[in-house]
Amino acid sequence: MDIKSKGLNLTDFAVLELLFHRGKQPMQKIGDKILMTSGSITYIVNKLEKKGYLVREASPNDRRVTYASISDQGKELLNSIFPAHWEKLKTIMNGLNDEEKDTAIELLKKLGTTVKKI
Repeated sequence: MDIKSKGLNLTDFAVLELLFHRGKQPMQKIGDKILMTSGSITYIVNKLEKKGYLVREASPNDRRVTYASISDQGKELLNSIFPAHWEKLKTIMNGLNDEEKDTAIELLKKLGTTVKKI
């Protein structure tokens, strides 16, 4: 089972995966974390909300802030996708030797740290 068979594209999956692993996020920050414009994020969130995969919540402290969080249906979807997704990642990583895998992991961590600062 892959994301395409569930009617998702890579950006949809990235948003759901972020919410799944990091919990609710301010809409304004989602784009920063997956490198998308705010207009694109609004479109994606609208689409995923219509499918029942996420919900929006108004901030109780600041009316200008809206949070997106993954719904139970979204969690079920990702739980059904992840086993096959992890297997595909393992298959892809089999093209690297152990040293190359370690280097790739370190470089990805470094990129992740840099993105957090932006």
